[in-house]
Amino acid sequence: MKFSRCLAALSLICAAAPLSARDAPPLETVLSQWDQDAHPDLRGVVVMRGETVVAERYYNGETADALHDIRSAGKSITALLLGIAIDRHRIASVDETVQRYWPEAKGSAIGDVALGNVLTMRSGLAADDEDEASPGTEDRMDAAPDPLAFVRGVPRAAPPGSVYRYNSVTAYVAGVVTARATGGTMADFARGALFAPLGIARWQWQADAAGMTKGQGNLSLAARDLARIGAMVLGKGRYHGRRIVSANWLRDSLAPRVAIGKTDPYADGYGYFWYHKVHTIAGRAIPVSFASGNGGNKIYVVPSRHLAIAITSSAYGKGYGQRRSEDILKAILAADIATGR
Repeated sequence: MKFSRCLAALSLICAAAPLSARDAPPLETVLSQWDQDAHPDLRGVVVMRGETVVAERYYNGETADALHDIRSAGKSITALLLGIAIDRHRIASVDETVQRYWPEAKGSAIGDVALGNVLTMRSGLAADDEDEASPGTEDRMDAAPDPLAFVRGVPRAAPPGSVYRYNSVTAYVAGVVTARATGGTMADFARGALFAPLGIARWQWQADAAGMTKGQGNLSLAARDLARIGAMVLGKGRYHGRRIVSANWLRDSLAPRVAIGKTDPYADGYGYFWYHKVHTIAGRAIPVSFASGNGGNKIYVVPSRHLAIAITSSAYGKGYGQRRSEDILKAILAADIATGR
């Protein structure tokens, strides 16, 4: 069966009443529909129910142990790390300002911004990754000989807390604060506080010209390990019986705090560097929290189905990458609901 006909059949499942468990397509069969995708840049999909992998597939020559740049999905990992720093009393709360942990930022537009406004992309900085003319674009920051000085020089465009404006400079600031508060690089903190407890041994996280881990992204992980992070979030901060992030932080982090549905076709709300959307599948409202990166890189967390789904994709800069990942999510959910679970 051609890929387009398979996808059309799966979309009918979404709209129809649940099938019997006997008639429901296995998740591996669902994932195989993308073997013939017209765009050869899908890399991997891993589906976990709780802490168990229940489906896994790789595409276009990808292997299970390949590291993959998840782009801006790394922002959501930065939020987890900042939350762990709060759990460990390295950061007092999201009500504290940037300058408390980054004293050099005092007097700059970012210095007196509360961390809660940083984490919800409401820093007020004149930074907009969608506007090439913006003084605070990621490309300008990456090209700067001193990214820390660059960020301190970005002017204010709106009162902090008043306007949602997605940008990488603000996420970079969250990484700087986490690093300064924990006394090393954010990559070092991630190694001991997040990756090692999850059993993640192979990963790469780029640093910039100032030696700062890029809190805005540039984190490379294997798809299985990306799924483990999702499973930990699904488990309200626990993985294999070990507490890694507090349940309170995950509740606060995943809660939609800013309505963005009018400007973002893939999300209804934004939390602390995590997105939220309610999908209607087979007549059911299914809330989904997710991390999202350029090209369709995702961690989907679906509590009502006990699922965590990781998708890696190299469709960087291509709009179809995001659409394809959402299609994969919907197909998985439709098949899962059809089992009658």
